Amino acid sequence: MSAIFSDDESAERRSVGRTKVLRNAKIIVSARTSVIHCTVQNITSGGACLKLANTYGMPEIFELTFEHGRTRRACRVIWRSADQLGVAFEGGEGGEGAAKVELPPVPPARIPPPRE
Repeated sequence: MSAIFSDDESAERRSVGRTKVLRNAKIIVSARTSVIHCTVQNITSGGACLKLANTYGMPEIFELTFEHGRTRRACRVIWRSADQLGVAFEGGEGGEGAAKVELPPVPPARIPPPRE
């Protein structure tokens, strides 16, 4: 059964409008892993839609950096598909006062004792 919606019913239900940006970004999962490249498809003051090659294994919380590292935001996954993530920004606007994701500490390197 297919639903029929009037223009009012199918209209955007978000309280804040989205801005289409199509900007390259990087996902930082932890200090020990490499970054995951993605594209910010649209963004609001409260979150963003990210396009990735694959969302399998992506954690629920991570940091997103864009604008060549000038902006870094803590993110929480709200929804996901095979190649997209909808994220909410944690804390305030980027920069000062923005919430930071607690990344796991990097363990000290285990250097074996020298052989004699």
